Amino acid sequence: MTVPFWAWVAVLGVILAMLAVDLLAHRRTPVVGVRSALAWSGAWVVLGLAFGAVVWWVWGAEFAGQYFAGYVIEKSLAVDNVFVFAIIFGYFAVPREYQHRILFYGVIGALVFRAVFIAAGSVLIASFSWILYVFGAFLVVTGIRMARHRDETVDYEQNRVLRLFRRIVPSTDGDHGGKFLVRQAGRWVATPLLTVLVLIEVTDVVFAVDSIPAIFAVTQEPFLVFTSNAFAVLGLRAMYFLLADVMHRFVYLKVGLALVLVWVGVKMLLLDIWKIPTALSLGVVAAILATAVAASLIRTRTPVSPKG
Repeated sequence: MTVPFWAWVAVLGVILAMLAVDLLAHRRTPVVGVRSALAWSGAWVVLGLAFGAVVWWVWGAEFAGQYFAGYVIEKSLAVDNVFVFAIIFGYFAVPREYQHRILFYGVIGALVFRAVFIAAGSVLIASFSWILYVFGAFLVVTGIRMARHRDETVDYEQNRVLRLFRRIVPSTDGDHGGKFLVRQAGRWVATPLLTVLVLIEVTDVVFAVDSIPAIFAVTQEPFLVFTSNAFAVLGLRAMYFLLADVMHRFVYLKVGLALVLVWVGVKMLLLDIWKIPTALSLGVVAAILATAVAASLIRTRTPVSPKG
């Protein structure tokens, strides 16, 4: 797959432009309602699918299939990000009007971290082809661990990075009008909002470690790896506000995501035995996620009270 330099520049330009639009659109209304979140989520999905159509037109069906497979995998794993973000916001009692700012910077951090990991992964694969088997084994183990520990609660106060941050950076309590830093006694100190942002960025790193090997299972083309990640992550903020009030209903989604990781890990381990077609891989991922969502909605549906 030959990608000219201008194509990279154009994609980065589109991403930066959409980030700017996203920020400006919610400057005056930081509390995003369900209707607005639904509209923005739809817009992000349309944008991601439209780019896939461009890939199909320029580079052909096979590369488009790889992009769509990667996009679906990354979009589904982004839902897990959303769950964790909701837990963090609830744990630290972050007001809803401040959540948009944190998520915006979280999306930027996610794009940067994924770009770094994609570059590193591409170099490793080009230098050591056997690293794909390491990625595959890692994904299988990660999927099994996710399924086994899906109901565990996390004490974020014991997070090592957070404790180190608080030890190094002086902090203050209270609501400071959505600011990350305030000046007290002649020095800058971190507000609770900055503490939450640091934790969100650390979470982005953890998810990047899981998601980047997963995308390499369906394509090793750096352009497709980056763009499928980027267009999936761009809709993360809108997805959060869309799903924030109904997350409790997706009780089996964690199991579904775990199975997706195991599936793509096995696919990677079988590269020299059987190269699973992209269409089949995409179909299996879609079937797993659809089953997990349907089972969750059936399990948590509200029973109809008998009349009379």
